[in-house]
Amino acid sequence: MNDDFVFLDEFIPGVRWDAKYATWDNFTGKPVDGYLVNRIVGTKALCAALKKAREEAASLGFGLLLWDGYRPQSAVDCFLRWSRQPEDGRTKRRHYPNIDRAEMFEGGYVADRSGHSRGSTVDLTLYHLTTGELALMGGDHDLMDPVSHHGAEGIAQVEARNRGRLRSVMEASGFRPYENEWWHYTLDDEPYPDTYFDFPITQVGRPR
Repeated sequence: MNDDFVFLDEFIPGVRWDAKYATWDNFTGKPVDGYLVNRIVGTKALCAALKKAREEAASLGFGLLLWDGYRPQSAVDCFLRWSRQPEDGRTKRRHYPNIDRAEMFEGGYVADRSGHSRGSTVDLTLYHLTTGELALMGGDHDLMDPVSHHGAEGIAQVEARNRGRLRSVMEASGFRPYENEWWHYTLDDEPYPDTYFDFPITQVGRPR
């Protein structure tokens, strides 16, 4: 295990998180291989940039809610196996209503080599500091549909404005967006641009 990986909640004061792939609340409908605890892991460089993003967001009245950071390669392999299984309909309506499982890869929503496995990519959204409620974004995490693209048509003005706020916050903090997913950002200067890690996210001590 690389010493450069840490639990993000220990390094970014006030950040909220819900590691979706450690729960039943994700497009596979069950916890995913490699996620043994509901915590978010990433590089120290990712933490430093997210600290800045948290401050930028707070100046606009928002906090950050993290959904995913580092993703073990074993989790990506789990996605691939899941995509080849017969459709059971349990998560389709919420996460991929207009495509088949295999089309997630063709559409660029899921990859067999994920930038998340390099440790400096994050999935996140904004919430209102005054109420704790999530900002309206015109779709939830992992909605694999054109409505999730940056600049998508058919979303309300407030939703488009909130997506723009998140993008502005993240770009000002050293991240680049992924055009197919409004929640997905990668550090511009990521420390491991060519390395795909595969250690599990475990409960005690630092990630190992």
